[in-house]
Amino acid sequence: MEIIRSIEELERLHGPLFLAIGVFDGVHRGHQAVISTSASHARSSNGTPLVVTFDPHPVKVLRPNDAPHLLTATEHKIALIRDLGVDHLLVINFDKKFAATAPEKFVEQLVAHSKPLREICVGHEWSFGKDRRGNLDLLKELGAQFHFHVVGIPPVKVNGAVVSSTAIRQAVEKGDFATAAVMLGREYTILGTVKAGEKLGKKLGYPTANLSAHSEQFPPNGVYLAEAWIQGVLYHGVVNLGYRPTVSSGRSERVLEIYLLDFNREIYGENVEVRFVRYLRPERKFDSLEALVRQIEADVRQARDLCAP
Repeated sequence: MEIIRSIEELERLHGPLFLAIGVFDGVHRGHQAVISTSASHARSSNGTPLVVTFDPHPVKVLRPNDAPHLLTATEHKIALIRDLGVDHLLVINFDKKFAATAPEKFVEQLVAHSKPLREICVGHEWSFGKDRRGNLDLLKELGAQFHFHVVGIPPVKVNGAVVSSTAIRQAVEKGDFATAAVMLGREYTILGTVKAGEKLGKKLGYPTANLSAHSEQFPPNGVYLAEAWIQGVLYHGVVNLGYRPTVSSGRSERVLEIYLLDFNREIYGENVEVRFVRYLRPERKFDSLEALVRQIEADVRQARDLCAP
């Protein structure tokens, strides 16, 4: 997949261009409908489909105190979009200067650098431009003016509920992975980069990989059986998510760490994608490190039993 970082680079792409535009946090079924519809229209017209998204999430810039926990930060989102078979992706840097762009000006820039622009496909409630003044109606007016089609994708529902990033966040926060998976069209995962920790796990005989999570929406604290993908290879492990009260009393930041079964190599700096398979127990404080180790041993035995064929 080719990733471009400026609207001007659209000129390099063979037209006509069909743009699927959105924030696409989570790349859920609704987002997939926007992207697949645009790609289908491009194929039927011998055009080039292009996904357009923004980094960081606009609310992170406009209202940082109200910004949602992301389902997929940009690196994870790019990987998921790539998995959909997308060939071209434009990632626009969203800063305060870009946020002040009038919606008409934004569309004019897309038109000016596309050779030509044939269609824009968005979700039915998408808003854009300064003060979020742009909407589907304005986009259709501009389409008529600049001679491109506009497609608004209606809400996607599963089991009678509208699919949305907000609904998925709420499901993950409650540990309802089944609902999240149905809305996402895949299992919910967290992508993180392994960082150096205190190496206490290694001293206790259970070395863990501490993950700096790119995604920000965590499920409830506790211990989980998990699957982990490292460089495309699947491993099983035990995840501890929480504040580690036995060894880090008073800690305010949640820690995501995983002990990988039958794994013995350094992976600092590597990305790990984690899926929470089964909740094993709540996080708790133990009276001693010895008691903690005994519980970890029990957690690992349970994980191995659950993984056994």
